[in-house]
Amino acid sequence: MSGLLALDWGTTSLRGAMIDGEGRVVEERAFATGILAVPPGGFPTVFEDLFGDWAALMPLCLISGMAGSKQGWALAPYCACPAGFADVAGNLRWIEAGQASLRIAIVPGLSCEHDGVPDVMRGEEVQVFGALALLDISDATMVLPGTHSKWVRARDGSIEDFRSFMTGEFYALLRQHSILSRTLPAEDDELDEAAFSQGVTHALRSDSLLQTAFSVRTLSLFDRMPAQAAPSYLSGLVIGEELRAQPLDAGADVVVMGSAALTRRYELALAQRGIRVRAVGSQASWQGLWALSQTLD
Repeated sequence: MSGLLALDWGTTSLRGAMIDGEGRVVEERAFATGILAVPPGGFPTVFEDLFGDWAALMPLCLISGMAGSKQGWALAPYCACPAGFADVAGNLRWIEAGQASLRIAIVPGLSCEHDGVPDVMRGEEVQVFGALALLDISDATMVLPGTHSKWVRARDGSIEDFRSFMTGEFYALLRQHSILSRTLPAEDDELDEAAFSQGVTHALRSDSLLQTAFSVRTLSLFDRMPAQAAPSYLSGLVIGEELRAQPLDAGADVVVMGSAALTRRYELALAQRGIRVRAVGSQASWQGLWALSQTLD
């Protein structure tokens, strides 16, 4: 069978897709076997155990994500921005395969600099290329929300620049390890859209998360917000802080790539700045790896 074995191997999870010769996803698998769960030297064995049957059918495997980091299978050095398909393809890290008929390569991450300070991504670059292909566009402003959100500027099919924001991690730190945690419920309920939007509004009108975060405590102290709504409000504060830093014009479009739950939050938040959202789901990774494979000999 011709086609592609596509893997997204992250820090805590591993996803794979078997893609046929026409670029269609035939089957997907997911495991809680991120790179941190793999013992030293154990990547070939884990790959064979989880995907050996697919590997026997495929001529090529492309792996994106943290598998190319220093803690991963093999180091794939960062490719400097601006970077397009040709740049990424020219910097693939080819590795020895257990099956002679299979070629395996790890996709390099990307790097850029702002005021002499480096920024990096691994795995998101493939999603960006996939989204461009799925939407049939070459220019876009994109956000990939998560633990470390990435804001990406794509031009002429290349990733021109990006910036990282520790939004999800700051939420978790404030939620679990700050004084705010004492006024928050043990578990998050479903998103309270009104409380979330209130948090976004407060963040957009303020100067710093260092100041706005304390309002979670004071609103509780004066009984102005139910405890169950407070996590949604805090989420609005941190996402609003992220959006406050973006040079976005009202009426612009932003492509959002994330889970349905996170995409909904960014839709609500971006609407407060008059920004339209185009959503792209998890298929962007497979589309990006497939499109990259088509540039190879």
